[in-house]
Amino acid sequence: MSIKPSHLRDLTNETLSIILPDMASEDATELLMLTAAQESHCGRYLKQEGGGPALGLYQIEPATYRDLFDNYLRYNQALLYKLEEYFNVNARNFRINLQGNLPYQIVIARLQYRRFPEALPSCSCSASIAQYYKKYWNTTKGKATIAEALFNYDKYTK
Repeated sequence: MSIKPSHLRDLTNETLSIILPDMASEDATELLMLTAAQESHCGRYLKQEGGGPALGLYQIEPATYRDLFDNYLRYNQALLYKLEEYFNVNARNFRINLQGNLPYQIVIARLQYRRFPEALPSCSCSASIAQYYKKYWNTTKGKATIAEALFNYDKYTK
């Protein structure tokens, strides 16, 4: 079981348009759709299989989450204020939000991708989206492959 792709796509578009309008685009939405498809099969897994630390739709690790705040948002107070404005997240409840608060997960995932200077790939090229995902999300240390990400994107988001 996973989240219906059209519902997730609509929620992603609406969330980004309201909270991060300058980061909202069809390219961003499809990158997040591919990430969700690969990482959790669009919501089938809210905790990393095998006992790992990753959580939620995008399987964000707590260390990555902390790094986003410590080394990116800390220096971008306008973005930090937006998070505070829309979400009441603190050190006690961030794990719950990373597992169950879909708009929060969408915003955190988009902000994580925003950290990288390379422009988002065009949503018209699935292979480019998968390559970008592999480079910036899963990285060379991760187990995912571009082929697997493309397969899961087609399987879980169409």
